[in-house]
Amino acid sequence: MSDEPARIAALEDVPGDTTLLFTVSDADGALEEAFLTRLSDGTVVAFRNVCQHWTDVRLDSGDGGLVRNGEVVCQKHGATFQLDTGICDFGPCEGAMLETVEVGVEDGSVVLTDEAYRFEHIGGSGVERDGDSGGRIDFTGS
Repeated sequence: MSDEPARIAALEDVPGDTTLLFTVSDADGALEEAFLTRLSDGTVVAFRNVCQHWTDVRLDSGDGGLVRNGEVVCQKHGATFQLDTGICDFGPCEGAMLETVEVGVEDGSVVLTDEAYRFEHIGGSGVERDGDSGGRIDFTGS
C-alpha cells in the first residue's frame, strides 16, 4: 500500500520474552492488529494478532502475549504457535498457521514491508472483538 517501509519501532524495543502490539490497516481501511517479537537468534517476526482456533480471539491482549520456549501461547485455550514458523504445534488448531506480517530491520528500526498493510500506530486497534467479551471459558478456567 505504500512505496516506502514504515517504521514500527526501534529494534531495541522489540522483546524476546513477550510481544509488542501494533495496528495496521488494509487496502479497505479496516484496522488489524499484529504483534512483533524477537527470536532467540535476534530475528524479528510479526504475525496478525489472532488465534487460528477462534479468529476473534487475540493472542496479545494489549499487555504482551505469553511467549515461552520460542512459542506464543493463546491464553484463551492454551494453543501454542512456533514463532519461527507460525505453525500451531499444540491445541485445537494443531497444524494451522499464524498469518505473517512482513517486516524488516533497517538502521536499527523495525519497518513494515508488507505491501498489504499500512502502519497505523503502536498498540491495539480499539476495535472490539467477540472474543473480548469473556463469554467463553479460557485456558485459565475463568
